Amino acid sequence: MKKTTSFLRFIALMFFFVGTSSCTSTAQNATSPAAFEAKIVAPNVQLVDVRTPQEFANGHLENAKNINFNHPEFKQKIALLDKNKPIAVYCGVGGRSGKASKILVKLGFKDITDLAGGITAWLAAHKKVVK
Repeated sequence: MKKTTSFLRFIALMFFFVGTSSCTSTAQNATSPAAFEAKIVAPNVQLVDVRTPQEFANGHLENAKNINFNHPEFKQKIALLDKNKPIAVYCGVGGRSGKASKILVKLGFKDITDLAGGITAWLAAHKKVVK
């Protein structure tokens, strides 16, 4: 029984270490609404909303540029942004912006911040949006 318990603990630890090490890439730089807000007020930050134009029209962060993640030319459009400036991305709940962050890394962007939980978390934190 003692060997079985030790083995199970070992397996659990292995899953923990593998799981946490795979989530530490630059593409997973997701931050809370408060940290995201602090990031986007800094000079030269490129704020990008990767939701659809319809979602964007219903409310978005002030000064955000809308580049639809689902558009066939998303990669070409986002590649036009300045790779040397910080970029902050968000979407509805975090899925599209997480994928967009990975694309940004592949395109050579260095300073990428993703809003964890997307605009849903932003609104839940009682942060403002504009229409």
